[in-house]
Amino acid sequence: MKFLDTAKVYIQSGAGGNGCVAFRREKFIEYGGPWGGDGGKGGDVWAEAVENLNTLIDYRYQQHVRARNGEGGMGKEMTGAGGADAVLKVPVGTQIFEEDGDTLIADLNHTGDRVMLLRGGNGGFGNAHFKSSTNQAPRHANPGQPGEEKTIILKLKLIADVGLIGLPNAGKSTFLARVSQAKPKIADYPFTTLTPQLGVVRIDTTDFVLADLPGLIEGAHEGVGLGDRFLGHAERCGAILHLIDGTESEIGRAYKTIRAELVAYGAGLADKPEIVVLNKADAVAKTALAKKRAALKKACGHDVMVMSGVAGDGVGEVLRALAKLIARRRGTEKKLHAPKREWTP
Repeated sequence: MKFLDTAKVYIQSGAGGNGCVAFRREKFIEYGGPWGGDGGKGGDVWAEAVENLNTLIDYRYQQHVRARNGEGGMGKEMTGAGGADAVLKVPVGTQIFEEDGDTLIADLNHTGDRVMLLRGGNGGFGNAHFKSSTNQAPRHANPGQPGEEKTIILKLKLIADVGLIGLPNAGKSTFLARVSQAKPKIADYPFTTLTPQLGVVRIDTTDFVLADLPGLIEGAHEGVGLGDRFLGHAERCGAILHLIDGTESEIGRAYKTIRAELVAYGAGLADKPEIVVLNKADAVAKTALAKKRAALKKACGHDVMVMSGVAGDGVGEVLRALAKLIARRRGTEKKLHAPKREWTP
């Protein structure tokens, strides 16, 4: 399945049905009076966050979403049927913006969150609605109200337990392929991964979702290398796994480059729990590895783990450290868990 994190969609609510002009005409009832029913209400347009979706690819091919119109009223004061609603099913973590791309309509970050985007038009009154003591045979009815329309922008920010970040070619895709069933593209050149990749990881009794975010570079928070979009996915991750290429000549600088981008981007990224790992240990001599680990520890200010994503050395220890962070976070969220919410614009 292709990954798509931004989509532009035209939406339209249903128009209300027209009211009916009718009169009661039955045997032995000489003056039956008005008998026209009201029109049905047009369908609304909703957006709903659902499970088992992690891309907006459906809206590349379905760029127009319309609710059904209400049916017209009928004789015997029968109200027309209401139009069916249209529901945009989107992944959890989707933000909905106005066409300008800046005005936020809703942020659907829990399964079951719903928001009404457009309200359907009301049905018109039939002539039975207008009867009175002074107008016993009204011959007019109201037309239904037209539906509304607009263009919206959908933006997906992945909700994963762990975000995998680092400079290009740090070994992120290799690590993801080793610890999950994901099949990211792996090659020995920078920017092999151009779209986020998700993998489900199981270690001991803990399952969690790991997101491999494309390699960040200096200036990413300003959009260099599409970095602002990739950093946006990291916003929703509960923890960060920061991989550093052990073959780098300037280990401390490699770490500080990414940290500077997290701080500059904001949105709380720099405050997320972080595990720093010196990767590609199999490609570095033991004496040099110890020096690089010490330099990295000095740069980040806390302990550093060492592993080889290719050989598998140290991978289990890294996963268990992540599992502890995730278990702590899930325990906190369980206490603060909110029920399903319904947004109202």
